[in-house]
Amino acid sequence: MNIKEDFPLLKNRDIAYLDSGATTQKPIQVINAIKEYYEKNNSNPHRGAYTLSQETTEIYEETRKKIAKFINARYSEEIIFTKNATESLNLIAYSYGINTLKENDKIVLSIMEHHSNIVPWQKIAKQTGAKLEYMYINENFEIPDEEIEKKITKETKIVGITHVSNVLGTINNIEKIIKIAHKNGAKVIVDASQSIQHIKIDVQELDADFLVFSAHKMLAPMGLGILYGKREILNNMKPFLMGGDMIEYVHEQDTTFAPLPNKFEAGTQNVEAVVGLGVAIDYLENIGYEKIQEIEQELTTYAIEKLKKLEFIELYLTPNTKNHTSVISFNIKGIHPHDVASILDANGVCVRSGNHCAQPLMRFLNIDSTCRVSLYIYNTKEDIDRLVVALEKTYNMFKKYIK
Repeated sequence: MNIKEDFPLLKNRDIAYLDSGATTQKPIQVINAIKEYYEKNNSNPHRGAYTLSQETTEIYEETRKKIAKFINARYSEEIIFTKNATESLNLIAYSYGINTLKENDKIVLSIMEHHSNIVPWQKIAKQTGAKLEYMYINENFEIPDEEIEKKITKETKIVGITHVSNVLGTINNIEKIIKIAHKNGAKVIVDASQSIQHIKIDVQELDADFLVFSAHKMLAPMGLGILYGKREILNNMKPFLMGGDMIEYVHEQDTTFAPLPNKFEAGTQNVEAVVGLGVAIDYLENIGYEKIQEIEQELTTYAIEKLKKLEFIELYLTPNTKNHTSVISFNIKGIHPHDVASILDANGVCVRSGNHCAQPLMRFLNIDSTCRVSLYIYNTKEDIDRLVVALEKTYNMFKKYIK
């Protein structure tokens, strides 16, 4: 199975693309599906009584059902289309958080959260008088059980947790977090942006109240996010965005809103991205998550073994390999990550450098930034070998300046 052959960009560019945590490349099946949509189906769903619009509406809604089945949501109307995972998190904050929280209630997040699951809650906490607290990690880059049990209490109303850290690759124990949160009467928001492309997710089995992810991190186009929420919760939430298609009746002074899922989908949606996501789901399921994890585990093990042999590399990852995905953060001691990434780029190796939209975590680790490798199913051991050679070259360029 030569998966790389399905990805045109990887055939057209002589690079080792090691930044799938930022966005995945797109297989030809997804690209062709979008092209076919524009050539045969392009129209506005829910807007026209003519055949073309009805066909687009059917494509749009059938894909919603496919996504619901993909994560085992009970009802298709529990799937809300947004612009990205960031908008999904903001929707929850402004439609649920601001109308539910009151003074001295607690919002509990992990220190690993992406800014998208921190900044909205900072604002909501200030507006409502709620308190914002964090679950911290131990020396193994994991949230210990005692930290979960100590921070989530009867005063906690909302828990926000990333399933997988976009910096550390740590797989958090969301099952335990959800169980303890529900025992204390809190709702749980799971950010699956860094997990759904690697791990099969069943929202009913998890009993997650909300779950969000972005299409572009799982082989589909940019500009589309998914918000899953339990139907009874979504029904009681007020809309976040106002406009066309989310209304029932509009009068001069008042408006009534459409039922789920429409009340959260104002304006014309990114239909072509929805089409692409549907095909991306087919692509992933055709490979199978067992095979995906087998490929990634082999690549990740190989990469870590290679990197550990480089004495000038400092790694930031849990020693528990069963609790880790294919994200590997590292630094070359004494060299700024941006300089490292720039030289790697000159050698055809694409990695991310910076704080990865996780500044609180960086401060907690007492570092400014890291380089990050994030592997996916189209990567090869040759990509990793190319990375190692480029790292050695980078170190040799700078070593005489390192104190």
